[in-house]
Amino acid sequence: MNSSTPRPGRITDFQVGRRGFLGTLAAGAAVVGVPSLLSGCGTGGGGGGAAAPSAQATVSTGVLPNFYPVEYVAPDFPSVKGSTPGFSTIPESFVASVKTPPGSGASFTAMTPLWGTIPPTDGNKYYEAVNGMLGSTITFQISDGNTYGDKLATVLASAKDVPDWVCIPSWNIPPRFGSEIVPNLFQDLTEHLAGDKAKDYPNLANIPTAAWKFCVFNDRLYGLPMPGELITDATFYRKDLVEAKGVSADVSTADELIELAKELTGGGVYGAEDLWITATQMYAVPPKWKVVDGKLVHRVETEEYRAALDWTARLFASGAVHPDAVAGNTAEAKTRFQGGRSLIMSDGLGGWHEALRDNLPGNPEYWQQPFAPIAADGGTPVLWQGNPANIFSFLKKSDDPARVTELLKLADALAAPFGTTEFDAINNGVEGVHYTRDDKGLPVPTELGATELQPTYMFLVGPPIAQTRVQYPGFVEAYCTWMADAAAAVQQPAFFAMQIVEPAQYASIGQPFVDLEKDIARGRKSIDDLDSAVSTWKSSGGEQLREFYQEILDAQ
Repeated sequence: MNSSTPRPGRITDFQVGRRGFLGTLAAGAAVVGVPSLLSGCGTGGGGGGAAAPSAQATVSTGVLPNFYPVEYVAPDFPSVKGSTPGFSTIPESFVASVKTPPGSGASFTAMTPLWGTIPPTDGNKYYEAVNGMLGSTITFQISDGNTYGDKLATVLASAKDVPDWVCIPSWNIPPRFGSEIVPNLFQDLTEHLAGDKAKDYPNLANIPTAAWKFCVFNDRLYGLPMPGELITDATFYRKDLVEAKGVSADVSTADELIELAKELTGGGVYGAEDLWITATQMYAVPPKWKVVDGKLVHRVETEEYRAALDWTARLFASGAVHPDAVAGNTAEAKTRFQGGRSLIMSDGLGGWHEALRDNLPGNPEYWQQPFAPIAADGGTPVLWQGNPANIFSFLKKSDDPARVTELLKLADALAAPFGTTEFDAINNGVEGVHYTRDDKGLPVPTELGATELQPTYMFLVGPPIAQTRVQYPGFVEAYCTWMADAAAAVQQPAFFAMQIVEPAQYASIGQPFVDLEKDIARGRKSIDDLDSAVSTWKSSGGEQLREFYQEILDAQ
């Protein structure tokens, strides 16, 4: 992965990786409910371990924290049906959500990933400041995010090696996690946070219920979530360049999108990149399962999937796709798009501000804009809601209730939302040390800030996402307005927010569809080859996988 995204709400952008790691997790997380996920044909909420499906998926009454929203600063663009709220200005002052440091002076270890340069720990003034705010010391064990799964597997194999606090991205969930690892290594938080007990931790109680639901394993609450966004992906076009051509980008059907891409192609410029994710959105391809009359139909069996494949093949055949994308070089798609060599691409929403960050300094006219949601036939569009959380953390199992309580108090401070002193310290560090303010009041990182302040605390728990990147003129309004309008098209997929761990034997049965999609798009195979692929999937474990999920569905 070669792009970056900052912490939601952070003013200063930094390099993180993992394709914007949060704005777009659909690009590879092996979890149920991610719209663009092909591994939906294989693994679900994580690795194997065939515990009883009903035990894995059911969330009983009284397990989840009650939701008590808190607002320290009123957004300029309020949330609409779960869309991301936005702030067009930075408050002149911040509110202390935790009046006194909650820690006892204890020391804890925490394991987190990082897609970037690992900062120094000794003498790090950022860590000193945040730990001072917390009243206890968290010492980080940071590992390369690209190999974090391997590191996790090693650490979790030995209870004595497990740190006090462990971040686990959903795409790194190891085998037997729900059946063996969670109950043996990590703290059951149900008795600490369920129901109104969450009131003792106001910032944690501010996290939406669906995010907590995704932290439930074996009908017990174990995880602390980093909430995700309602919508993760969009289809962008270069509004500045398209308008300069005098071309209208008013598109309402899938065929019109192909025609637009063709119209924009010429003179060394191509209309589009690989738009497979766009196709799955326009045709409302389910992330994994579709429920028809109480029975489950897998996405690869649906007419929506078949239609999306056919449309993608027609797009490639039109000649409007950049030749490098046809050749399979998708890693440079953003470079081509931002350089004006292609004019339409699908991307995670986190890529929007990244493009502005990278291009506005040299090209003040640069602007990319997402299309409004498109239904293939011009009717009512459907967007499948993204996972309510894609990263969560776990506390090491302890027989000391006071220790657990203290860690949760620290988590409560770390979950402070935008507008609080805690959020500002976690995301920007210390004024005059890690940043200065420009004439608009925006934080500008110092050399030390660029070195010391990398995302660490944010991987332990997070507040609901807010859009606050006011340094890009018009961005917050455009982002929040687009998402608020698009929210009307959002529906929850089957098994939304359910933490389902599939048996390991089904982990790879969907892999052939990854290659098949590429081959059909490029004309190397035809849509007729889909039928034999589906038959192979069924005989290779697909029918048993359907039974596995049907039992869960019937138990709801």
